[in-house]
Amino acid sequence: MPFLTNFTLPSSAQELEVPETSDAALFLVFVSSEDPATRQAWCPDVRAAWPTIRATFSGEESPRLAVIEVGQKPEWRDPQNVYRNQWKVNCIPALVRYQRVQSEVVETGRLVEGEILNQEKLSKFIGSSR
Repeated sequence: MPFLTNFTLPSSAQELEVPETSDAALFLVFVSSEDPATRQAWCPDVRAAWPTIRATFSGEESPRLAVIEVGQKPEWRDPQNVYRNQWKVNCIPALVRYQRVQSEVVETGRLVEGEILNQEKLSKFIGSSR
């Protein structure tokens, strides 16, 4: 399974390890952290999207997906949250695609919240990196 759960997010997209090939991509999914009381994501949108994300990225031929937890609700709501400021993630879940364009790593697509549940849109989004 190409899930990267112990992924260390660098300080910028330029530092992401994306292969040099033009069709290669690294996907990051920004999700809420697990609520200690319920042992589930505290965000209902993340709970709703997680089965779809898991199914989409669990195949042998699936692209790499790094899972990034944005913290508990108070951390996430802080306007100074690193994910909001450095990664421009303003809603969760956010599925973001990074690729090399003219040798620079750049964001080449993003799906957020309910867009991830749209199977046609999600398939096209994933397929555009192959």
